[in-house]
Amino acid sequence: MGPIIYLDNSATTAVLPEVVKAMTKMLEINYGNPSSLHGLGLKAEKALNEARYQVAKLIDADTSEIYFTSGGTEANNWVLYGLTKARQRQGKHIITTSIEHSSVLAACKRLETEGFEVTYLPVNSDGVISLKDVESSLRKETILVSIMSVNNEMGSQQPIAEIADLVHKKSKAVLHVDHVQGYGKIPLNCHRENIDLMSISSHKIHGPKGTGALYVRKGLHIEPFMVGGNQENGKRSGTENTAGIVGFGVAAKLAGNNFEERVAKMREFKVTLAHQLINDIPNTYINGPEPEKGAPHILSVSFPGIRAEILIHMLEQKGVYVSTGSACHSRFEGASHVLKALKLSPEHLEGTIRISLGALNTQEQIEPTVAALKECVSELRAL
Repeated sequence: MGPIIYLDNSATTAVLPEVVKAMTKMLEINYGNPSSLHGLGLKAEKALNEARYQVAKLIDADTSEIYFTSGGTEANNWVLYGLTKARQRQGKHIITTSIEHSSVLAACKRLETEGFEVTYLPVNSDGVISLKDVESSLRKETILVSIMSVNNEMGSQQPIAEIADLVHKKSKAVLHVDHVQGYGKIPLNCHRENIDLMSISSHKIHGPKGTGALYVRKGLHIEPFMVGGNQENGKRSGTENTAGIVGFGVAAKLAGNNFEERVAKMREFKVTLAHQLINDIPNTYINGPEPEKGAPHILSVSFPGIRAEILIHMLEQKGVYVSTGSACHSRFEGASHVLKALKLSPEHLEGTIRISLGALNTQEQIEPTVAALKECVSELRAL
């Protein structure tokens, strides 16, 4: 089998050589603890501060507003538990959507057992919520609105600026944006868009796994999620993963370089691939927004009449790697809650795959991908 065609970048991405180089230096040479007062500690602290600046710059945040975590899941959990604990005397109502990542939905379910009320907003056929629904759901006791910028399974984008405007004009609630799938792919300025909290992750932008961050608007109080060592300005205790954080910083810097050109190439790949699949494979459907709309890197495709789990293994034999949806659910039975929210038929649900792009994909990979899918789908339908 020749070179693989990796199209599962929303699950994770290949770490770029520049990132590996920076991380190796931290592991082999600059391995001090940032909290230590000696020279090695000061060097590590300097590297940590540089990474914080690089990560913050991509969303136009101040470095003091970035707190490093173990990833997007921790950042999301921190918001749900830390913010509600800080504000529960003001109210116990939360607003989110029916298509959020499991790290948000599972936390909401737990909070419901603790006396909180959660409103789960529905989405339309494009996977987008209604601003009217947002406005009508806001109450005096609403303390948190948590909405993802980009859906991880179908690439739908929510109107974050308009949502922020509504939340802040019509309530005293705090707005949290899960930007894990949008970071480095769509421009989102946390200050201009008036976002209070934002979760981001390293391994979705060709950085290492196990590293993420939470943006917390200056002046906003949120209870610490981890305590004990006073790291991250007392907000997130535990010795910092300096190698991972430095790698995250380099990945963020690279994601910011030639941003528009890189994103345009991903969208061109996505649009071309979508139209070729529709033209070359009968009974093919694109879920969520049209290829020209939504995020530039995620494509949800249904091939009714086949089982997606079998299809992805057949494609793997041909060197093409895709997924059935979120990697958080792919090993468990049951249709995706995201696809269910679109009210797809059982045949569509069973035959849906997700194709997600990254910075390393090229236009030359489109033709072999279409050919592999055409052959595999035809063979499965014949059976």
